[in-house]
Amino acid sequence: MVGTVLIVVLLLVLGGCACVVWAARGGPGWVRAVSRVTLGVGEVVRRAERDRQRRGFTSGKSGTSNGD
Repeated sequence: MVGTVLIVVLLLVLGGCACVVWAARGGPGWVRAVSRVTLGVGEVVRRAERDRQRRGFTSGKSGTSNGD
């Protein structure tokens, strides 16, 4: 079940990236709409990660929460 969900998410991400590239080359209107949604979701994820880092949480790369 979890594997299926991950595969679906991966396919959506790849499809969104393809639409961004296609829209940059002048694709049809629906491709530009999907591209805008994809870029918007990416921005939301980046902001959430920045906010998470500001609160002192790390991505697990170091043993401390302050990045030292």
